[in-house]
Amino acid sequence: MASEWIEVARVDECPSGSSCERVAADRIVALFNVDGVFHALDGVCPHQGGPLGKGCLRGSIVTCPWHGWQFDVRTGQHQLSASFRQPRLNVKIEHDRVWVEIAPGS
Repeated sequence: MASEWIEVARVDECPSGSSCERVAADRIVALFNVDGVFHALDGVCPHQGGPLGKGCLRGSIVTCPWHGWQFDVRTGQHQLSASFRQPRLNVKIEHDRVWVEIAPGS
């Protein structure tokens, strides 16, 4: 089964330096705008389910608002554990709309 592209926001809904939380195919998505480049991660923090899309974004690092876990939004890399990455989603921009790719079964 092929992956599916789902529109999650307008470009102007997530200005540079900000983040937002969206739902795509029953999945919570954390969307980030780092200097005009959009990135998306699974929006549920693996620590205790905190909302990464509502976290504080500084540069390319998001801090979960619940317990402070930090991830690089470009790669999903956890900032304290080299072996742990938060799942990333592919992002594309078309006609001022932000789309994320959802793989089957994800």
